[in-house]
Amino acid sequence: MQENTQDGTPGSWFRVTITSRIKYDRIWLINSIQRHCSVPFTPVDFHFMHDGAQFFVQEASTASALMEVSNKICDEESRKVCIPVFVSPSAAPYSVRDKLKPEEMELLKLTLSKRFDVSQQALDLRRLCDDPDLLGHDIDIILNRRNCMAATLQIIKKNFPELLSLNLSSNKLYQLDGLSDILQVAPTVKILNLSKNKLTSVWELSKMQGLKLEELWLQGNPLCGTFPDQSTYVRAIRDRFPKLLRLDGQELPSPVTVDVDTPCVLKPCKGSYFGSDELKSLVLQFLQQFYLIHDYGDRRCLVAFYHEEACFSLTIPFHPEDPAPSSLCEYFKDNRNMKKLTDPHLRVQLLKHTNRVIVHTLCVLPKTQHDLSSFVVDTWFQTETMLCFSVSGVFKEVEGSSQGCVRAFTRTFIANPASYSRAHFSFNLCIMNDELFVRDASPSETQSVFSIPVPTPTSSSMHTLSQEQQDIMQASSTRPEVNL
Repeated sequence: MQENTQDGTPGSWFRVTITSRIKYDRIWLINSIQRHCSVPFTPVDFHFMHDGAQFFVQEASTASALMEVSNKICDEESRKVCIPVFVSPSAAPYSVRDKLKPEEMELLKLTLSKRFDVSQQALDLRRLCDDPDLLGHDIDIILNRRNCMAATLQIIKKNFPELLSLNLSSNKLYQLDGLSDILQVAPTVKILNLSKNKLTSVWELSKMQGLKLEELWLQGNPLCGTFPDQSTYVRAIRDRFPKLLRLDGQELPSPVTVDVDTPCVLKPCKGSYFGSDELKSLVLQFLQQFYLIHDYGDRRCLVAFYHEEACFSLTIPFHPEDPAPSSLCEYFKDNRNMKKLTDPHLRVQLLKHTNRVIVHTLCVLPKTQHDLSSFVVDTWFQTETMLCFSVSGVFKEVEGSSQGCVRAFTRTFIANPASYSRAHFSFNLCIMNDELFVRDASPSETQSVFSIPVPTPTSSSMHTLSQEQQDIMQASSTRPEVNL
């Protein structure tokens, strides 16, 4: 928040617009921009919008330096996320243009001091707009107005720097853009009361994500009625404030914590589990058929393996420990990593529906060769109408810029175990849901890959395949561009 005198004349201010469908953390975003900006800057009136964020700066030199930041920002794991940054001349922002007069600031300061409990480090701003000391001097402090919220936070910063509790109930708040500055003004706040306001979306709370809240009050806001049940409501709030202990006065279960300093040794894999010889034969036959076409045939033929209304999703990890996370760029555009993907529209868009869309997605992924000897299969659920199983293993890419790169994968299938024939193929399973997780293989996995030679199914080796496999290969290669 800038405290120097601003004239607000046309041309002296610039609007900085960040366009992104992903809602990044405010502090991370500002710090990332600052790291790439050649001059220091202070964002004024920072606020999120539907398709990005916006703030204001002064001085043409600052605006020019910010223009150079566009598409240079990298995420926490050093993956370039290419966030566009646009800068344009602007009138002065509201918090500067409509600044309170000095006498109004002094009266607001006295009013806040009366409402401050020193022993509890608590500030009670309930119904601030109706405070008689302010109304008696014809001063309207409407906290939905950015200039009023900015003035209030400025007083808090100067006079109550160790604030622990802030009560903003019954202030008719319908958005929290101005309050987002509390992360810099009073990061010590542990208790926040926003009850009996006009907040309609839980997304407003994301603007304050970063506060280490232990107690939050939201009852009396329309957003509380947007959840189907209490557990969903609690989970949505706690996703934003993981340290939360009480919500609307109710104790919450202790948050689950992970001691990252304690070394953890993973037990080696015990091998495949099928449950019965019948299931083993069923699943292995299916996998052999599927990957024979996937690696050596026309992937468009895989449409016959999927139900017409099947679903598919692809996920790649984001871990700084990965040997070369940037090498997974071929998979990035279809990545549906739910831990990182916060945009609900992208979550829907990246879930592939129908067998045609699924196979189109598979066709544009890199060409592969799977090491069938590395497969570990777990059959973990079975009914008369459904079979769920996972297969893990390694494969290498055989074309393109990543040729020779070894990947590890886990693929979970939910299938209907009903035998049927389609498009000259005879299948024992019909895929209803397919979830694929791909990562870079570890050094040990890379060394052991294809330890057992895998023959390329050419005409000279066709005699090693069963008659059914030969039929599949022949049907897969009917298109002129496919080499048998």
